[in-house]
Parts: sequence; C-alpha cells; structure tokens
Amino acid sequence: MANADLKANRPLSPHLQIYKPIVTMVMSILHRITGAALYFGTILMAFWLVCAAAGPESYQFAMDVFGSFLGQLVLFGFTWALVHHMLGGLRHFVWDMGHGFDLSAANWMARATIIGSVSLTVILWIIGFMVA
Repeated sequence: MANADLKANRPLSPHLQIYKPIVTMVMSILHRITGAALYFGTILMAFWLVCAAAGPESYQFAMDVFGSFLGQLVLFGFTWALVHHMLGGLRHFVWDMGHGFDLSAANWMARATIIGSVSLTVILWIIGFMVA
C-alpha cells in the first residue's frame, strides 16, 4: 500500500485544454472535421441524385429542400468544407514533397488555406448565382 499514492502524483497527458491553440493545430482539427462533413455532404448529394432519378415530383422536393434558407446554408457549408479540405490536401502534398516544414512556411500555408477556402467558396457561389 506504500505505492498507492504514486499514481495520483503522475502528470496528466497533454490535451486541448493544456496546449495553446496555434494555427497549424487548428488547421489539423479543421481538416478532420471537413473530412467528416464531406462524408455527410456526399449523402446529401446521393439524396439529390436519387430524387432526380425518381421523377419530377421527387426532384422538385429535393430542389425545395436545397433551395430553402437552411438548405442553402448547408450547401454553402458543404462547398466551404470541400474547398477547405482540398486546399488542406494540397498543403499536405507540399509536405509530402519535402517542402514547407519550417515554422514560417507552415504558418503561411495554414493561413493561406483559411483565406483561400473562404475566398474561393464566396467566388464559387457568386459565379453560381450569376449563371443561374
């Protein structure tokens, strides 16, 4: 029983409440979240395709769902997740080629991914509304 107190004195493993969030850590977390969001967004795309194949009434139902404010918000989020995940994948590709490991380059690429994903999403939606 003399060693029973040793377990209580051991340090805890580091976790998100211990580490100060830095841009590269946030980008890693966002990359995982957008990957999961793309999984569910693909289910929505499959729903749209099934409705399109089922006939005009089903297709109109899907268009009403995706045309609502909430549907547009979900589609905007799906577009951002798609663009953000793609740019994050390109960032990882640069790392796979052996470049961009120094701190300034990693931070620059992380910030460029955030700014680029938001900018490209807005541009895509503006083009989409202009074409429609």
